[in-house]
Amino acid sequence: MSVFVALHEKKLPFDLSTVDLGGHANREASYAAKSLTQRVPTLTHGDFSLSESSAITEYLDDAFPETIVYPRDHHLRARARQVQAWLRSDLMPIRQERPTEVVFYGYRGAPLTPAANAAAQKLFSAATALLSADTADLFGTWCIADTDLTLMLNRLILNGDPVPSELIDYATRQWERPSVQRWIELNRPPL
Repeated sequence: MSVFVALHEKKLPFDLSTVDLGGHANREASYAAKSLTQRVPTLTHGDFSLSESSAITEYLDDAFPETIVYPRDHHLRARARQVQAWLRSDLMPIRQERPTEVVFYGYRGAPLTPAANAAAQKLFSAATALLSADTADLFGTWCIADTDLTLMLNRLILNGDPVPSELIDYATRQWERPSVQRWIELNRPPL
């Protein structure tokens, strides 16, 4: 999602190809040769291919600096990258109990386990610390980390789990961004 949003924010033309993860198309030799990690997404730009969302969005910011998706300030850019890395490497109980099917297919999960509740509290604490009361975005202006944080929050919000109201308001504003709406409106295959 964040690569798609970044490409739209940068107004870069691109072709989108879907990969059947259920059929393990990401493990096929032709895809694996490009992806290296056999993961989705993989960006192909000329003869260069790169996988892993945050690596791709960082590459796009370096290769196409006209419109940025990371903060210009090096401290804030580092913080945005920290947030992205943390969201992708931690909070696994939330990811397991509230998969993206909750967000994009309306799937409803059972009540959160104690481990997922603890992860949710950790998420709420960090998000609240990062968000100032007078801004709609993490760092005063939108960046790609806002999209990633919103996706994680929406795993809980769209399932009906209790989330602090200020974080619901933040996620609602972020979800309305036109580039995010384009992702949401994509035609998805049935589960």
